[in-house]
Amino acid sequence: MLYYLNPIHKHQCLDICASPQLKENIEQFFTWFVDEGKATVRLKEPAVDVCLSKADANSLKNFLSAARLAHRGSDSDALPLSTLTPVRARDVERPKKKLSILSKKDYPLTSNFPYSLEQLQVSYCKLSRVDMRMLSLKGLRCLDLSNNHIKKLPETIGDLGCLAELVLHNNHLETFSAALCLSSLQRTLKLLDLSRNRLHALPDQFCQLRELVSLKLDNNLLEQMPTRIGQLSKLRFLSASHNKLPFLPADFRQLSLENLDLFGNPFAQPNSLDHTMRLTFPLSLQEMASRAVLDLRIPFGPHLIPAHLCKELELAKTCDCGRTVVDAFIQMVVSMNLHLVSHTVVLVDDMGSTDAPVKRYFCSLPCYSQFLDICLQRGVR
Repeated sequence: MLYYLNPIHKHQCLDICASPQLKENIEQFFTWFVDEGKATVRLKEPAVDVCLSKADANSLKNFLSAARLAHRGSDSDALPLSTLTPVRARDVERPKKKLSILSKKDYPLTSNFPYSLEQLQVSYCKLSRVDMRMLSLKGLRCLDLSNNHIKKLPETIGDLGCLAELVLHNNHLETFSAALCLSSLQRTLKLLDLSRNRLHALPDQFCQLRELVSLKLDNNLLEQMPTRIGQLSKLRFLSASHNKLPFLPADFRQLSLENLDLFGNPFAQPNSLDHTMRLTFPLSLQEMASRAVLDLRIPFGPHLIPAHLCKELELAKTCDCGRTVVDAFIQMVVSMNLHLVSHTVVLVDDMGSTDAPVKRYFCSLPCYSQFLDICLQRGVR
């Protein structure tokens, strides 16, 4: 949080300097522009910046001297504050909560971003990386870094504990790290815009961002959607047009969207007679144990079983009958009308179709045969 005093108010300074909470509570003084009547005092607790501007230089120096003495525990009666003049109410500036920087020439090189910011937009500044000064803005709710040249996101973005909107449209991103998906963004992020980047895939952990309401993935190089995308139960707006998706994951059927756009993907033409057989007879002991753990919802983790087994369990598939499968299954791709998962659907091609191929998994031959019978009865491709 950031407070501005403009110019210095005698009574406010007395309150600040005489407060017992100021003793040993100043983290840093910023006095580069003290001769211009500007300075900042950063407190430890609460974590605020007290910014002073448009002050008489001598009065400001007096105040800073008093603050240093108060920080060291000096008696308030001995503080040199007698010469300070009152301030008018209209000269007290409110903390700045919103800032937009839309050109490189306006980008701050020597000054910090105001600590009070809740919304920050930095666009068209040719940034090749995220400025670490942005990551100290603990109250930030919306960060818009669109139209830059950013190639990689620092994992410390996940330390922004209030971040609800992250806009990275039109950058050079090639990856989205798993660490971000496991950070505090799990609890706060509602809008994520990764459109017009160079993403080939999203991590398996992406679907841990379960507060997402809006997700934009248009104009990337994605060859598959996250396997467990059905876990994004709050997702309502999804766009992934102009990627390289040949089909959708089985979990896609679990979504409940308001708007869906998958136009311009090279979707494969499904054939219900084509399938991949990965069943073994009998099932391996590991497969039976894995299915039992998942179907019975037995807790597991790397403290109980090897990490590679945890990953296999986390990526398990679900049969049409509701049972889970891990490594032994029958896989096929069938056509699905996207209106089954979204109220509004943008056409997927120039032919006016709203169908897309979706993977399906079966735990046994009876489940597979039953599905084929239904397909034949309904004339499903």
